Amino acid sequence: MRIDLLTIFPEMMAAPLATSIPGRAAAAGSVQYHLHDIRNWASGPHRKVDDRPFGGGPGMVFMCDPLVDAVEAVEKMDQRAACRVLLTPQGEPLHQARVEWLATQPRLLLIAGHYEGIDERAIEELRPLEISVGDFTVSGGELPALLVVDAVVRLLPGVLGHDRSAAEDSFSRRDEQGNPLLDCPHYTRPRSWRGRDVPEVLLSGDHAAIEAWRREQTIRRTQVRRPDLMERSPLGPEEPK
Repeated sequence: MRIDLLTIFPEMMAAPLATSIPGRAAAAGSVQYHLHDIRNWASGPHRKVDDRPFGGGPGMVFMCDPLVDAVEAVEKMDQRAACRVLLTPQGEPLHQARVEWLATQPRLLLIAGHYEGIDERAIEELRPLEISVGDFTVSGGELPALLVVDAVVRLLPGVLGHDRSAAEDSFSRRDEQGNPLLDCPHYTRPRSWRGRDVPEVLLSGDHAAIEAWRREQTIRRTQVRRPDLMERSPLGPEEPK
């Protein structure tokens, strides 16, 4: 997979992409990252990419030409078709199902917006998939873009080192209707810590019983912490009530 990241702060993104799972994925050749400074496509001595909004109001607006020129130029750097993604609080909420879909794409082009917003005509011209990472606002799209990268690359084959690792994470676990579930509790050594003991079933060696316990815990935890996920469809007949 190739991931192109368009931003006006490429230095903000370089270190995270070289660290932990994203860095491991790149080192293994599962993904290639390409950072692009949108200012390189701006005109004038100051490489200006923003201007005052028509109609007045606070803040600045990302101009059409630098952004669209950057996207079009970057897309020509590789023959693979790019899935354009704009990180914006006005986009669709990011869910695991969308992450899984993104992980099947041969190439992603992530646009980190900034300022008060992007000139709407640029969005109409590019027609990107608009994604929001939550109902809150941050200073720019760089951190949301990095969240998308981390969520996607950990699903690429071989990146996590164990085929089941990603499938058993929160939101990757599913009920019989395909709705996401939270992960179950996890324990490690020591067996007893500050008066709290590891559940006996996990020490039993009975793999069927352990799997049943974990399944029950995922449902129970989802019901308590994220009941909205369970409300999307009823529990299957064999699930504990």
